[in-house]
Amino acid sequence: MLCVATVLVLAGCGHRSAEARPAFGSAGKLPERLGKDGTTIVVGDPDARVTVHLYEDPRCPVCEKFETTGGSPQLRKAMLARRATTEYTLASFLDDRLGGSGSKKAVNALRAALEEGKFVEYHEVLYANQPAESIDGFTDARLLELAGEVEGLRGAAFDAAVKSMKYRSFVATSEQAYERAGGAQDPEGPGTPTAEINDKRIPAEYNSLLFDSDTFADLLREIHAKPDDWEQTVL
Repeated sequence: MLCVATVLVLAGCGHRSAEARPAFGSAGKLPERLGKDGTTIVVGDPDARVTVHLYEDPRCPVCEKFETTGGSPQLRKAMLARRATTEYTLASFLDDRLGGSGSKKAVNALRAALEEGKFVEYHEVLYANQPAESIDGFTDARLLELAGEVEGLRGAAFDAAVKSMKYRSFVATSEQAYERAGGAQDPEGPGTPTAEINDKRIPAEYNSLLFDSDTFADLLREIHAKPDDWEQTVL
């Protein structure tokens, strides 16, 4: 199991490796695509030595904390520098728990943004403007309004996809993938946010490291330096 105390010791001790290729420069230039499984959204250099797989629900306030003030900004820097790739599995279970359809509509809109090559930027905008968890605030109108903050996203195809729930089947299969990730122990899903780094899941009891920006950055650097045996350093 991942030990936070051990991870904290890593601060300032990350190894630097020379980058073979220049950084992407901006979020808008990050490669993004739908994975072969049809549910995973993949962002970043496919040859990066670190792969972070995130399970998120757009209405989850803890995901918002990770995305805005936690480890996500550091993960973004690692992606831009070609040190990390991020994979997203988008859940929508909070609609059933809280009522409404905001999660499903947001996941559909994010899939539509991927089709336009604007997933990364739109994903950031949605979390920066997340409504209170108890409010079903991701309506069609609000999702389109927020899309207007992403240059080049609004258009006939995107707008129609949002209004018609074009990617309804993706929303359903993505939720199913999230639930499968919980295994027999958590058949309703592992909880959000959950993170796996190079196929090693961070245990829920140590999820706090996801919200310490400096610690998470040090962890990513350490794994980049030792992608094959990093578990021996931080477990």
